[in-house]
Amino acid sequence: MRVDFYQLTRDPAEAVVPLLARNTLAADQRLLVVSGDDAQLLRVSQALWSSSPESFLAHGPAGGENDARQPILLTDRLDATNGARFLALADGLWREGADQFERVFLLFDSNALQGARECWRMLGTRPETERKFWKQEGGRWVEGP
Repeated sequence: MRVDFYQLTRDPAEAVVPLLARNTLAADQRLLVVSGDDAQLLRVSQALWSSSPESFLAHGPAGGENDARQPILLTDRLDATNGARFLALADGLWREGADQFERVFLLFDSNALQGARECWRMLGTRPETERKFWKQEGGRWVEGP
């Protein structure tokens, strides 16, 4: 499993999720986006609709009859009914069971910094887990220490 830690210093999660979603779909994968904040999930949904002038990123909220068909599923729990192997934790909180995914994106801001540090240390004890840290510099993402 690979976990990518994204420290949000400039843009909020709803601006970053569409970038991750676009790359996930380009890799022919599905994405589960999880947040315990319903308002954040709504903002993510709106961002996915308007992320590109040419097209929107097809997605839907969990709990519908077409969950299995959604390339991007938005939910408050780790239930990948769309078959996703990629997971975005938009609220910055690690959840037990996240290790069932092939790749996890942990998006955190300054409010969740301490939890992200604890998660980094905890995952460092798991030899099967690859960790990457990304930070914003100007308008781009760079891998950091």
